Amino acid sequence: MEDVQTIQLSMAADRNNKITGIIKSFSRQLLGFIKQRVNSTQDAEDILQDVFYQLAGNNEPIEQVSNWLYTVARNKITDKYRKHKLPLADDVLSNQQTDDGLFEWKEFLLADDRTPETEYLRSLFWEELRLALDELPAEQRDAFIQNEIEGIAFKDMEVQTGVPVATLISRKRYAVLHLRERLAVLKNELLNY
Repeated sequence: MEDVQTIQLSMAADRNNKITGIIKSFSRQLLGFIKQRVNSTQDAEDILQDVFYQLAGNNEPIEQVSNWLYTVARNKITDKYRKHKLPLADDVLSNQQTDDGLFEWKEFLLADDRTPETEYLRSLFWEELRLALDELPAEQRDAFIQNEIEGIAFKDMEVQTGVPVATLISRKRYAVLHLRERLAVLKNELLNY
């Protein structure tokens, strides 16, 4: 019985050493790769940590570690953008007709360009959204954030909280109505700017 434990401990130590070596070898390059694709160094570091966390938890053999790491990093970057999709963009920031043609809000706010104007408008939008969310009762805010921003299904929320799906949907509906009204002010200000 002691032989089995010794072998398992030896195998675990060997695995940890391999993971540590991979982290040391790829950290700098992978962080640079991620930084080029996200908005901040903090986001890049968080994604890098998630990639290495997934590596440590992986029990499947990896044939090409480099390819695996970069694929996971790309997926984590994509997941991060999906989580930060614009809630209510179809309702609140619907496309507007202007003198120059059709102005598309979602494309503007999600565009990759980083001009001072777009960065300012994006930060203004997110700040207004945060303020509007803070005005909501906690139950409505939580229902909205979990479903719309974090992408958690109502059924899963019901299991976690014990609150019936119908109640969660109702809470989110009240949040949406409030946010739609509150963000309409920002939309009108930006259109008349």
